[in-house]
Amino acid sequence: MLLPVPVPREGEHVTAQSAAGSTADDRPDDGDDVVAAGLDMLLTDAALGPLRRMLPGASGLKLAAALATKPASLVRRGVSLATELGRIGLGRSEIAPDAEDRRFTDPAWTGNGLLRRLVQTHIAATGAATDLVDDADLDRVDDERVRFAVANISDALAPSNNPLLNPVAWRAALDTRGRSAVEGLRRLADDLSSPPRVPSMVEPDAFEIGEDLAATPGAVVLRTPVFELIQYLPQTREVRDVPVLIVPPMINKYYLADLAPGRSIVEHLVQGGQQVFLISWRNPEAEHAEWDLDTYGQAVLDAMDACERITRVTRTALMGFCSGGLITAMLLAHLAAIGLQDRVAAVAFAATVLDQDGAGTTGATLDEATARAATEASAAKGYLDGRTLTEVFAWLRPGDLIWSHWVGNYLQGKPPKPSHIRYWNTDTARMTAGLHRDLIGIALTNALLTPGAAVMLGTPLDLSKIDRDAYVVAGGTDRLCAWQSCYRTTQLIGGKSRFVLSTSGHIASMVNPPGTADTSFRVTADPVTPGGPADAQTWLETAGTEDGSWWPDLLGWLGERSGGLRDAPPGLGGRGLHAVHPAPGEYVYAR
Repeated sequence: MLLPVPVPREGEHVTAQSAAGSTADDRPDDGDDVVAAGLDMLLTDAALGPLRRMLPGASGLKLAAALATKPASLVRRGVSLATELGRIGLGRSEIAPDAEDRRFTDPAWTGNGLLRRLVQTHIAATGAATDLVDDADLDRVDDERVRFAVANISDALAPSNNPLLNPVAWRAALDTRGRSAVEGLRRLADDLSSPPRVPSMVEPDAFEIGEDLAATPGAVVLRTPVFELIQYLPQTREVRDVPVLIVPPMINKYYLADLAPGRSIVEHLVQGGQQVFLISWRNPEAEHAEWDLDTYGQAVLDAMDACERITRVTRTALMGFCSGGLITAMLLAHLAAIGLQDRVAAVAFAATVLDQDGAGTTGATLDEATARAATEASAAKGYLDGRTLTEVFAWLRPGDLIWSHWVGNYLQGKPPKPSHIRYWNTDTARMTAGLHRDLIGIALTNALLTPGAAVMLGTPLDLSKIDRDAYVVAGGTDRLCAWQSCYRTTQLIGGKSRFVLSTSGHIASMVNPPGTADTSFRVTADPVTPGGPADAQTWLETAGTEDGSWWPDLLGWLGERSGGLRDAPPGLGGRGLHAVHPAPGEYVYAR
């Protein structure tokens, strides 16, 4: 699902080779240590708090027990560390931070003898702790939990986080005559005063929705208690017959699809002659606790009805983002089961995982007791607070999303740099307790893999009965929806799929306008069908590389499946559905 996530600095992307595992510039989403986070893990941690992942608990006891049976390893690692510490003290150590480690780029970290030794000691101690985890040879679940805790402790204890040691903090204090320290303390107090209690990634007044964000011209043509339907104003003289309905995730504001002028897939599709409609979900309150998968599936059906009514056609093309893609797939299976699949002209899935176990995610550690506790916690409130998800994601990548901002915001007293993506990332929404419960249930049992195990609108679902052409896009360095898991969608649904592997992480792979530097995507000439290649790596070995953004590729693919051309309508709405409010509507402003 598309959720508040670790995001790259704007303009950063990775090379096409990163999909095969190489390092790249999109630092917050890359690296060989990346472990994709499962839907079940995200939703349980958001309900129960991220602290449970930071403390290894029983896994820590298993580590101690395993090492107790290997005294030779303890002695060997201890002697090795003591020897290295001796070299560090004498100034003879060869240890140095990685060239890409932004924490220690200031020359003082290497030029000052004391600071250099502190950095070397930190690196040596972290390496020794990691080696001990290797020696313990724990099972996958315990190993992941212990490594996560070790990484968090290591990041927290880095000398760069210490205001008395970091040279950039001292330099800022001297340059501002102490004002930076005062401003940093003020920022720290502000961030701790209300959730999410993590360093701010963007100033709250950095942008204005409807002006800098979500600015493509359009209007709300249908408002229900669950959603607003936005129709976008055509920007070409002729448009395709079949409209495209975009289904965004349910725990984010919709405008990742309409981020900013020049960075909006909505704008790109409209300028390419598509008739575009988009669902803007209501930010639910406790009184909406019972809204569940059926509620949101029916909402997509209602939106399709409105699209077809306004455009006077009997078919709609669908595009689902993340959890919106999951709802879209379930609804399509429902339509297939009741003989109405022809209403969908084509379907696109962006960063959508239908097989929760497909890539061995961290979320596989979920058990029924934890799931029950998580759903009971959200039921007590009536919703899952999106701000808590922001905390969960920040602590999944603390080096990038906690401590780097700790240094900038607090030690230097600087405001974070403006960023459209980071603003969207912090503009979270709530998830109803009913939907939270249903999504946890699907993730816990991986229900979509078994025909009949999941139900929508009273219909048992079988994804293999979906025979629509599908466009499936994933990010090569996405650490939330692993691209291998996204690829599994091509094997779960029937019909022909065009699988596209973009060269970015979870968010940057979606916000991928033409003209973005150093971007490309992988694709095969022939569509992927169920049964082959079943393995994602096999597909990768046969895929070619295309330079540039995948957005024009999607536009061309949709155009081939959206009927002929007609004159663009002179206005928005029609057949009893009228423009009731200019885009971006009213629901998007609810906090």
